[in-house]
Amino acid sequence: MNKKMSIRLFKPSFDKEEIRSIKKVFKSPWLGYGEKVKEFEKKFSKYIGSNSVVGLNSCTAALHLSVAVNNFKKKKKVLLPAMTFSATAASVLYEGLEPIFVDINRENLSINFDDLRKKYTKDCVAIIAVHFGGHACEMDKIINWAKKKKLIVIEDCAHTLGGYFKGKKLGTWGDFGCFSFEDKKIISTGDGGILCTNDKKKYKILQSISFHGWSKDPWKRHIQSKQNKHWYYQVENLGYKYNMNNLTASIAISQLQKIKLFNKKRIEIIKIYMDKLKKLENFNFAIDYKLKNSCYWLFILKTKKRDKFINFLKLNGISSTVHLMPLNYHPLYKKYKGKTPIADKTWKELVSLPLFIDLSNKQINYIVKKIRQFDKNYHKY
Repeated sequence: MNKKMSIRLFKPSFDKEEIRSIKKVFKSPWLGYGEKVKEFEKKFSKYIGSNSVVGLNSCTAALHLSVAVNNFKKKKKVLLPAMTFSATAASVLYEGLEPIFVDINRENLSINFDDLRKKYTKDCVAIIAVHFGGHACEMDKIINWAKKKKLIVIEDCAHTLGGYFKGKKLGTWGDFGCFSFEDKKIISTGDGGILCTNDKKKYKILQSISFHGWSKDPWKRHIQSKQNKHWYYQVENLGYKYNMNNLTASIAISQLQKIKLFNKKRIEIIKIYMDKLKKLENFNFAIDYKLKNSCYWLFILKTKKRDKFINFLKLNGISSTVHLMPLNYHPLYKKYKGKTPIADKTWKELVSLPLFIDLSNKQINYIVKKIRQFDKNYHKY
């Protein structure tokens, strides 16, 4: 192991602002669901351009609720890419529905529109479009086609926040947009997420089912404390304990203020990677990066000697990973396995490199140096 250099794959970026925000919350009597959550929801709504948002404890919760709120009949089908995090498909199973795995694009790892259309049957009720690594799906094609088929469109934006497609922010194209604030994501709160929609009727239901199905959450009851029976509420729906809390929201507010800086820095790092690695003989970029008005979370290379390359990086103090393999390779999802030949082949060559905003030029240059070294001696491995 190289003692002089040890580079992580991901790392959240915090400073005094987050510490100050946390201290303010600790001085108040409300650590749980309260005014900070409402403040963050309001700020996020303005930033993303969605009328209604619900702060949650994870993107997993957002994905589940975006499916659950539609009350689809059991055993109906939901189309989603084979290459995605397990929570995307789990949200389908939670509601007694069947995931239909769609192949990916060879050039950007996002859902393949042609295969999406081929996999459609009359039993399909929704599409989950995953912006893999932050690369935008072809949302114009997906939305136009989905409307004709009367399908609900859910955007899984766990890998992006602030990215655009054809002048419109990702997360606002579909019926629902789901975002993650897990500790490695674009903005970090440890865990956390948010769900966006412009459907006012479903928004009211989402507010309820995200907090036990209650008619009034604790904060609403608190601010109505001068009214008679302010304590009274009814359980109107079968709900979940998915709400965000004040502590998480306070960090999220501070992080959201830095989003432009965060995305700018990530783009700068990707530009350096691309410029210095473009002439390698045994590596290719896994994503056709479109950096203008973008928000990417992953920088991924393709190489046929993936596992040997990962071990080489590890020996030189550089963290890397195979971020995801197709979901239909996992025991839980094998029975849903369809034909996804591009995903089957492509995932075996993918390697995610370090990408976080505090990554220094010295670290980037070291990573590049080692990749070039492996490329030069490729035949030896």
